[in-house]
Amino acid sequence: MDLEYLQSLVADYGIWFYVVTFLWTFIEGETFVIYAGVLVAQGLLDGPLLLACAWLGSFCGDQTYFYIGRLFGPRLLRRFPSWQRHVNTADDFLKRYDTVFILSFRWIYGVRNFASFAMGMSHLPWYRFLMLNFMAAGVWAIGFAGGGYLLGTALRPVLDQVAPYFTLAMLGVFVFMFSMVFLAHRIQKRRMARRLKAATDTTPPLSTAPLGAGQRTEAVVATASKI
Repeated sequence: MDLEYLQSLVADYGIWFYVVTFLWTFIEGETFVIYAGVLVAQGLLDGPLLLACAWLGSFCGDQTYFYIGRLFGPRLLRRFPSWQRHVNTADDFLKRYDTVFILSFRWIYGVRNFASFAMGMSHLPWYRFLMLNFMAAGVWAIGFAGGGYLLGTALRPVLDQVAPYFTLAMLGVFVFMFSMVFLAHRIQKRRMARRLKAATDTTPPLSTAPLGAGQRTEAVVATASKI
């Protein structure tokens, strides 16, 4: 795909290009959205409408994959056992990172194609996935369409060379942000562990000294009275 191809689509289909955007982002479409953002910078497309179509297409696509996993997941895995490894990987990410993974799976290549399907097979509530998926789709659409717009205004002469690496650059930014969140979580966890240890160390130990004769008699009498 190149910029001239998208320009020809706009010229041939006009308003129907936005429908194409929805359908393309329903499947994936990072490069498509980047170039479409460039066309916005050139004044060939309406920015808010493009953003809405990309947002909605990405959201609906992953919602569909989620429900396919929920309704037909085990049956499909029996038919296509090679999918199991990818599903297991996505499920491990979900168990380890939970909300962070739901918000970021679109940026993790090698996982994103099976992420929604795997989450549909998990115990994740559908309404929670719907809410977080809607937010994540918006971030994805804004990131790539906005990035394409910036490329269109600043890097037009070298756009064809830069676009294939834009996804990697965005992934790098997201990995950095994710690393910061993960590091903060680890630091907080260690602080809580130190506080718990300090509280345990200051608790006076229970007496282990043997009871005297009078104490043993009182203990026996107390036990007998309970009986």
